[in-house]
Amino acid sequence: MATSASNSSSSEEEITLTVEWSGKEYTIRVCGDDSVAELKRRICDLTNVLPKHQKLLYPEVGSELADDSLLLSQLQLKSSLKMTTIRTVEDDIIELSTIIDNLKLGKDEVVDIEEKDINKKKLIWLISKYKIELRNPCREGKKLLVLDINYTIYCRSCVGETPLQRMRPFLHEFLTAAYAEYDIMIWSEFSRGGVEKRMCSLGVFGNPNYKITAALDAFATVRYNTGRGIFHCKPLGLIWAQFPEFYSSRNTIMFDDHHDNYVMNPQNGLPIKGFSITRGNRDTDQELMKLTQYLLAIAKLDDLSHLDHNNWEQHEVFEKKNHIVSSI
Repeated sequence: MATSASNSSSSEEEITLTVEWSGKEYTIRVCGDDSVAELKRRICDLTNVLPKHQKLLYPEVGSELADDSLLLSQLQLKSSLKMTTIRTVEDDIIELSTIIDNLKLGKDEVVDIEEKDINKKKLIWLISKYKIELRNPCREGKKLLVLDINYTIYCRSCVGETPLQRMRPFLHEFLTAAYAEYDIMIWSEFSRGGVEKRMCSLGVFGNPNYKITAALDAFATVRYNTGRGIFHCKPLGLIWAQFPEFYSSRNTIMFDDHHDNYVMNPQNGLPIKGFSITRGNRDTDQELMKLTQYLLAIAKLDDLSHLDHNNWEQHEVFEKKNHIVSSI
């Protein structure tokens, strides 16, 4: 596998890698503050070779590519990059099947998805491999709000802006209000370091007015082929399997600007409008203010799974408000 790259002095600017493997060329897009581990995950998406079976050879940096925690911005990816595999893709499939056979499920909710069996198997494998680390304890009796980062609460594409300028308006007010009724988890396709960096720069982690229960990164996603391309969806079954005494499909809602990210749990996903400063809506965006009303209104329900979040703006909480305004 040979790779050429165009790099940037900015750690947040996108890096485009052209990957050649098995006679084919693929394009990988990463950021300078993504790690080598994230690069390997992207290569896995294209080649089906698991990261632990990849060996990246790059003479200019010696053995540094063996360090998964190393950031890509610390490397000068200008020459060819070759990858060898310890085992074949077929070996990985056999290993996956073995994991599935040995894993016993406690609840049907873990594999409550509407897609092919292979996606169920991927989810089971993910549950067995990815451990969610709690930043703060789960709270009994609280519902769960799962939030995306890119274009949901943060504008990633706005090069040159400060983190606070990229933050979606009313973010802290929204999280403070939601925290009264919901535990909050962040789930992003950033690397773990990328999630930490952005949430700290926005003042989300360590905020005195609310607490983040957990933060999930790109390694907690499942590769999914929609026919329109490959996406990394975020299976809520991963959370439900690890914290069944607190969360389930009945009390969980996920905000994401891309519906493919919650394709495994469409009934729990809410399609938030994408936020981008380049669209000129930083001063007019009130999406989080409106969603605060919606979240607090449905928090009173015992079961959220029957709601149609696609039409959340038609909820009666807004109809009542409009009626009061029209009556004045």
